[in-house]
Amino acid sequence: MRVGLSYSVASFFSGIGGLDLGLERAGFEVLFQCEAKPFCRDILKRHWPDLPLDHDIRKLDETDIPEADIWAAGFPCQDLSLARMGKRSGLRGSQSGLFHDFISLVGDRSPRGIILENVHGLLSSHGGRDFSIVLKALDELGYGVAWRVLNSKDFGVPQQRRRVYIVALHRDARGAAEVLFEPQCGDWNSPKGRSNGEKSPSVFQTILGDPSQGPLVKSIAHCIYAESARHTGTDWSRNYVWYPDGRVRRFTPNEVERVQGFPEDWTLPENFDARQADRIDSLRYHAVGNAVTPPVAEWVGRRLRNVLEAQDRNLLRTTLNGTAVAAG
Repeated sequence: MRVGLSYSVASFFSGIGGLDLGLERAGFEVLFQCEAKPFCRDILKRHWPDLPLDHDIRKLDETDIPEADIWAAGFPCQDLSLARMGKRSGLRGSQSGLFHDFISLVGDRSPRGIILENVHGLLSSHGGRDFSIVLKALDELGYGVAWRVLNSKDFGVPQQRRRVYIVALHRDARGAAEVLFEPQCGDWNSPKGRSNGEKSPSVFQTILGDPSQGPLVKSIAHCIYAESARHTGTDWSRNYVWYPDGRVRRFTPNEVERVQGFPEDWTLPENFDARQADRIDSLRYHAVGNAVTPPVAEWVGRRLRNVLEAQDRNLLRTTLNGTAVAAG
């Protein structure tokens, strides 16, 4: 019987720890991480130096995973993303298909709850069949499931970033729904168009900064993709800083971190070599573009913690009442 109402997390596809950081802020203790990319592992080790850190979920033995209440996984999105050029491989792909390795471990251990995060392209991949595979896999393992598309801009982060969050609780669909859906109405939606049919102004039309000297930026950034490194791609053409004299530049790594809701210098390696600044900047851009937004993860974590605490208190109350009746 849990007395202290403390809850723990095992993290998979940890990246630079966006889910982990958000869940820690929500009161969870991270016990384990698994991440394949060497640069991301270096960042994880810098922030969680004492945690066991595995590097290959395909070879991970379930007995090496500490007992944890919640398993959290932002599994790879490369084969699901709508930003991907060309045909999407979906869960058949070599990266996003690692979901199957994760769900196999879930079947071996049956954690109390699961949090999954991915691009909202998961919902439409292969006409929705890939998302159906995810739901069916969780259902067959006995999990009640809820899902919702959350946008980072609604959580105090200046970025338009839609991601699907899936919460699964063992034998508890109602609890999973309570985590992701509020009974009260929110004000997250953009204002409706005027009665004469005019469209609401774009969220990207508001400009911040000094109009006489700069720098100037859009108040809400477009989604930061992993491909935003030293490339001339979609991100660089949409997200930039400009000055009244005509100068234009890309976001710095620290600016991208802030746009994602991370503390400044979160992705700066512990042993930074200035001679490799360009290469490290590219790695930082890529890692942040792949990351989970910590404030969104924190919101999900706080609501999940509330549900777990309510369940455990009810269980404790029922047990104590039963003991009192038996004693009487």
